[in-house]
Amino acid sequence: MTTPVLELRGITKRFPGVLANDHIDLTLEEQEIHALLGENGAGKSTLMNILYGLYSPDEGEIYIRGKRVEIQGPTDAIRQGIGMVHQHFMLVPVLTVTENVMLGEEVTRGLALDRKSVVRRIKEISDLHGLEVDPHAKVADLPVGVRQRVEIIKVLYRDANILILDEPTAVLTPQEADALFEILQSLREKGVSIIFISHKLREVLALADRVTVLRRGRVVGETRTQDADQAKLAEMMVGRAVKLTVEKKPPQVGEPVLTVRGLKVLDDRLQMTVNGVDFEVREGEVLGIAGVQGNGQTELVEALTGLRSVYEGQVLIDGKDLTAASPRDVTEAGVAHVPEDRQEDGLVLSFTVAENLVLNTYYRPPFAKGMSINYPIIYETGEKLIKEFDVRTPSSRVPVGNLSGGNQQKVIVAREFSRPIRLLIASQPTRGLDVGSIEYIHRRLLEKRDDGVAVLLVSAELDEIMGLSDRIAVMYRGKFTAVVDANDVSKEQVGLMMAGSSLEEALTQAPGPEAYEPEIVT
Repeated sequence: MTTPVLELRGITKRFPGVLANDHIDLTLEEQEIHALLGENGAGKSTLMNILYGLYSPDEGEIYIRGKRVEIQGPTDAIRQGIGMVHQHFMLVPVLTVTENVMLGEEVTRGLALDRKSVVRRIKEISDLHGLEVDPHAKVADLPVGVRQRVEIIKVLYRDANILILDEPTAVLTPQEADALFEILQSLREKGVSIIFISHKLREVLALADRVTVLRRGRVVGETRTQDADQAKLAEMMVGRAVKLTVEKKPPQVGEPVLTVRGLKVLDDRLQMTVNGVDFEVREGEVLGIAGVQGNGQTELVEALTGLRSVYEGQVLIDGKDLTAASPRDVTEAGVAHVPEDRQEDGLVLSFTVAENLVLNTYYRPPFAKGMSINYPIIYETGEKLIKEFDVRTPSSRVPVGNLSGGNQQKVIVAREFSRPIRLLIASQPTRGLDVGSIEYIHRRLLEKRDDGVAVLLVSAELDEIMGLSDRIAVMYRGKFTAVVDANDVSKEQVGLMMAGSSLEEALTQAPGPEAYEPEIVT
């Protein structure tokens, strides 16, 4: 029997009020992709942060190739050949790829930085693993998928042979995710062992050799992927059977709530990224916007919610012109917004969970009277919503920045779904969530639709668009290339339109909807 590359024995970590890791045992074999599954708050990221030296365990031991090691910081982890790519990238946007890679490992020639030798090394790593990154590019100008490649190059540059990836596809398009999987398989073939944290069951089954499942800080099961399926893994994660299909009633469509006419929006580089869009979202329906990320969806949602100025066109909500409205004006008009970037646009990370749950209503009764804020009522409301939406937090009084990414998302969903609304704009609403939370949020979203709310859904997950939408608008290079009934097209046909095909071309080049069964996004 071969010695594992990595072995964790009895790892335990406690925080105030929370047992995050409870005597966890885990092994990683040579040239293995080992998936770590679990609900939000199950302890996955805590365990990996211990392995990378960001936390110290209260109990337990770590062995690298049979030798016990002490990892007291990232420098120790790197010295042991461990590299970690975090869910939120650790890059400096204003620096080049080369400068980011060498940061902390600067190579000098005399008194000057030796960028040329680092560039050569980056090109060697890129060529060996098919990473295709321009060493001279500024990180701020790179797409998300390429930034992730830079993170991988960073750890390989430091000679890592154990690679930890925390939710690596949470911010990627399907095409970028496919490219990442090819890279990971190449790394495995060339001797790298990988721990892969994910919520997406199909990705795990397609990529991993073995799976360990955590629930509430404990290992509840381990299996080889060849012996598992989505239903089995979902039940292990959640502790109950999970519906892997979206069930929805026929829509009861009413009057238009959101009307958009000739909308044009500029991006941060003053390029026309939304170019003359017309559409309506009606009471009791879900209009899903499908498209590869970067085709104007982000700027469209920002314009509709008051976060970005409209260059030209008109936005009406229940007939009221809100083209130049502020975010508060939009909220007051009965619009709920689940933003694409939860940390940038959805939360104040230093505020408590309870305070974030009333961010858009804190100035109204019963939370305020005049200039006075009623904190007891805010915290009472916070505790109620935490329970109702299953937010995993030790208290409503902890900073929301202390929560896992998935639980931060639940805080936003709880805030936006728990007040009277006319229009729900949901952008990537299940990004980073586990299968049980996805099932719950999909059900709540459809409940809003069945209550007569107009729902605009923007998602990079094509299964989510297909499963929830009544109509689908395909967005390509800032325009809607087609708006179709969701029952009239297949996933493959929508995928072709996302890549630039016309509706007519897509209908003739791919099988129809009879070949498709909607699934929950996992």
